[in-house]
Amino acid sequence: MARRTKQPVSRDPYWEVVQSLMQDILYCYEQYREKKPVLLFDMQENRIYVYPYLEFKNDLSERSQRSLQEQYEQAIIDDKIVVFVRDNDAKKLVSYSVCRE
Repeated sequence: MARRTKQPVSRDPYWEVVQSLMQDILYCYEQYREKKPVLLFDMQENRIYVYPYLEFKNDLSERSQRSLQEQYEQAIIDDKIVVFVRDNDAKKLVSYSVCRE
């Protein structure tokens, strides 16, 4: 019987960044918690921005707006925070829903 070998799991470098910033993310979120903001970490500026949901959503393409709306609504239900990571060098914008604990 042939043995299966596991393929190595590829790491998500942006998720690792989010994990490393969790203390700062939670602190920033708590400052504006009542407004249920969206957070953005800019890789090149090494800075976290806090945005009102609608303001952030309105700056996105139609397709991205729909995607964010679904993610944001589910995050509110699950008591999570929506965090974006922007990497201008790689031309990437990725989002995560993270626990508030």
